[in-house]
Amino acid sequence: MNLLQNLTKVKERIEQAAKRVGRDPSQITLVAVTKEAEPEQIKTLFELGVLNFAENYAQSLIKKYEIAKDAVWHFIGRIQTNKVKYIVPRCEYIHSVWRLNEIETINKVAEKLGKIQKILVEVNVSQEETKAGITLEEAPKFVETALNYPNVSVVGLMTMAPFTDDENLIRSVFRKLRELRDKLVERFPTVQHLSMGMTNDFEIAVEEGATMVRIGRALFKGEGV
Repeated sequence: MNLLQNLTKVKERIEQAAKRVGRDPSQITLVAVTKEAEPEQIKTLFELGVLNFAENYAQSLIKKYEIAKDAVWHFIGRIQTNKVKYIVPRCEYIHSVWRLNEIETINKVAEKLGKIQKILVEVNVSQEETKAGITLEEAPKFVETALNYPNVSVVGLMTMAPFTDDENLIRSVFRKLRELRDKLVERFPTVQHLSMGMTNDFEIAVEEGATMVRIGRALFKGEGV
């Protein structure tokens, strides 16, 4: 399958999942994860109308950003504070924020650029030791603290479900994040987005309320499509 076929199939699956639960498919942003993508593939997807791209590594972001400067870029990897100076100038969204020192550094860099940096707080809903993120219980206080930084705007939450065939477990993780967002948004109106769902589970994420799905392998390798 080629990139156009992969993209068409992924979009169809997002649309079908949204319609199953009465959602408007236009509410869901497809974010193409470029971690394993070749430069030519990124260029082609952008020309095919994909406007949102995400990268896991700061060094790769520097190179790949140049391929599609007019796209909206997202950073979704582990944050090294000494690399934030490369991320903030290029990314509209940083999804993987979960430590206060990350917010402090992002705020400083954004302030120098005269920018309000949009961030999503990473929540380790499944409480897996291998995953980053704060707990569900820690989230309200963390968001409240983050919003004290003038050059940072908390616009949503992000999580990763366990890599498992247990759909009920995956669904429960996504549902808990949505329920947390629904509580937080009453106090903090900017916290709108739910970044959840990847190649192996994005349809469940859409059914549970995802506003951003992070998809790499299905787009660039045709996996599962």
